[in-house]
Amino acid sequence: MIYRFRVILDNDTDEDVFRDLEIREDDTLEDLHNIITQSFGFDGSEMASFYRSDDQWNQGEEISLFDLSDDGSARLMNETAINDVTFEMQTKLIYVYDFLSMWTFYVELAEIVEEAEGSDYPNLMFVQGQVPDDAPDKVFKAENDDDFNEFDDELDLDDYEDLDFDEHWN
Repeated sequence: MIYRFRVILDNDTDEDVFRDLEIREDDTLEDLHNIITQSFGFDGSEMASFYRSDDQWNQGEEISLFDLSDDGSARLMNETAINDVTFEMQTKLIYVYDFLSMWTFYVELAEIVEEAEGSDYPNLMFVQGQVPDDAPDKVFKAENDDDFNEFDDELDLDDYEDLDFDEHWN
């Protein structure tokens, strides 16, 4: 079977930026990673991860391109078939490319179809929008806090008396 995905760039512009892709259900997430990076114009040399997601796009289990864990326990893209993490009842993944820039994409299984004779897969079906030069800025919020500001701790960094340390410790 062939999985048809819509891959949407998470951006704050008025323009929608997405790609519609086809890939075999038993290909790996590394194969999906490769077609996503190619279709959006990236060279594919940066670290990336997929995350399982629920219907509200909450980030779940990580499946990474490389194992950077201390104990070698990370789930890897090249060892994970697409149909192991995506199927009719579990259609959404979050894909993050380049952890310094944090290019974030919403990947959703749109349709499952029969393989067409004479077609090559993976296949880029449709392109909408131009990828911006820089990754969109991310605004991080604390859980249940709409006005979270990581720098708003009410400390006056110019007032050394209240910082509770000995500035002449050395």
